[in-house]
Amino acid sequence: MTEPTHAPDDAGEGIGTPGQTPIGRPPAGATNGHAVSFGVGETAGVLPGDKRTFDDVEAGIVALWRAFGKRREQRLRDRLVLHYAPLVKYVAGRVGTGLPAHVEVADLIQSGIFGLVDAIEKFEPERGLKFETYAMQRIRGAILDDLRAQDWVPRSVRGRAREVERALERLGAQLRRTPTDAELAEELGLSVIELGDVYAQLQLTSVVALDELAAAGRGSTPLADILEDPGALDPVALLVDQDNRRQLAEAIAHLTERDRVVVTLYYFENLTLAEIGRVLGVTESRVCQLHTRAVLRLRAKLLEKTEV
Repeated sequence: MTEPTHAPDDAGEGIGTPGQTPIGRPPAGATNGHAVSFGVGETAGVLPGDKRTFDDVEAGIVALWRAFGKRREQRLRDRLVLHYAPLVKYVAGRVGTGLPAHVEVADLIQSGIFGLVDAIEKFEPERGLKFETYAMQRIRGAILDDLRAQDWVPRSVRGRAREVERALERLGAQLRRTPTDAELAEELGLSVIELGDVYAQLQLTSVVALDELAAAGRGSTPLADILEDPGALDPVALLVDQDNRRQLAEAIAHLTERDRVVVTLYYFENLTLAEIGRVLGVTESRVCQLHTRAVLRLRAKLLEKTEV
C-alpha cells in the first residue's frame, strides 16, 4: 500500500515573483559583452566551450521565438523546449520538496515537460510578459494536476484535514495539552457528532507507505529486508545445529571401533539391533550392551565439552 500523493496547496508557492531573475539566467547588466557564468562549466545557457556571449544567446532566442510565431514548426518548438528545459528541473525540485519519498523527481519532470510544451504553444510575446515567469506557472500547474490525478482523496477532504490540523495546533498552544473532541468541535464550529463524521472522512488521509513506516529510525532500510520469512531458516538455530553436529562427530571419533560401527549402523544406516548383530557376528543382547556403552561414552564426552 502506498501513500496518496498530496499536492501542495498554493499554486504559486516556491516559484518566485514575476519580477525576479529567471532561473538559469544572470541579472540584467551583468554581461558587459562577456560570457556570464551561472554554474560549473556553463556560460549563460551555452554549452561549455561555446564562446558566444549572453547577448548572442539572447538574440538567438528572440529570433527563434519570432520564427516560431510565424511558422509554428515542431522543429522550432523542440529547440525552445531544449533551451527552457532547466526551468522544468528547477520547478520539479521545488515542488518535490516535502512530498513523500516514493514520489520520484523524474516523474515530476516528465509532467513538467508537458507544461513547458503547453506554455510554448500558448505564449503570446506581444503581451510583454517574461516567458520564464509564465512558463514556470504552467509547469508547476501541470505537475500539480498530475499529482492530484494520482490522489484518491478528494480535495475537499484534504482541505478539511488541514483545518483540523491547524485547529489542533491552536488549541494545543492555548491549553498546553491535547484538546478534547468537544473543545475541537467548538473551535471548528461543529457538533461532536459532525466531528465524528469528519474523522471518518479523514481516515482516507491517514494512509502511510509501509516502507516509510518500517524505515523510521532505521535509515533507508527497505521493508523487504526486515520482514520475517516464515520459510527461512533461523540463522541462530542453524549455527547451533552445526556446532552440535561438529561436537558429536568429534565425540564419535573418540569411540572404539566397534562402538563407532554400532552407532553408525544404528543411527545413520537405520539398521535394527538384530541386523547389526548379524553384521558383527554377535547376539542382539550384546549389540544392545555395545549401543548402551557407546551412548554413555558420547554423553560423557559432550558434557565434558559443555563444561569446558
